[in-house]
Amino acid sequence: MQVRPGVRLGVDVGKVRIGVARCDPHAMIATPVSTVNRGDGDLAELLRIASDIDALEIVVGLPLALSGAHTASTDDAVAFATRLASRTTTPVRLVDERLSTVSAQQALRASGRNSKSSRQVIDQVAAVIILQHALDFERTGGQPPGVIAAPDEGS
Repeated sequence: MQVRPGVRLGVDVGKVRIGVARCDPHAMIATPVSTVNRGDGDLAELLRIASDIDALEIVVGLPLALSGAHTASTDDAVAFATRLASRTTTPVRLVDERLSTVSAQQALRASGRNSKSSRQVIDQVAAVIILQHALDFERTGGQPPGVIAAPDEGS
């Protein structure tokens, strides 16, 4: 199947940090970019990165429970994506990210890194996993992944 060409920005929203990844213009492979501290200026920093790479879209991880149910983290990610969508014309997509952080921790452990000293790297790797999953989904399914986050009309 064909994947829409264009660079995407992948985002793993956490309570303290936001992992950021990007893909190549052919939408083949995701790579880490940075870790942004959560708080004042986080949206502006993500939008700056998206603008710098001329992102086709921003893919935000949606942390559902294993059962598929919404959790407090799910609500936080949706609210974050909604605020982000309110500040840009670049489409913001919410994509299921179940187990991305767990997978990132396992990958780092397998490479010999201590997860406590690698928290920022874990956030970036989780963003890579989220974005790569979205790219692979589009490649195999022929449809863009996830759902578009609606902008907050009050912003």
